[in-house]
Amino acid sequence: MNKEEFMIEEISKEVVLLMMQEHKMSLEEALAALYNSDTYASLCQLENGLYAQSTPYIYEYLENELTKGKMC
Repeated sequence: MNKEEFMIEEISKEVVLLMMQEHKMSLEEALAALYNSDTYASLCQLENGLYAQSTPYIYEYLENELTKGKMC
C-alpha cells in the first residue's frame, strides 16, 4: 500500500465513523453511503489531490452530496 492509498483508507474510516455518530447510521449504511458516492470516487482519483485534504473537508463534501444530491 502506498502513501496515497493509506491516506484514502484513513480518511474513509474517519468519515464512516462521523456518519455513524452524526446520522446514527449503522456501519453498513455508512459504508454504503460513502462507497457509493461521487465524493468517494473523487477521493480515489489521485490526480485531483482530494485525498490530501482534511477529513472534515471531505465529510462536508459528502454531506452536501447526500443532502443536495451533488458535490459542492
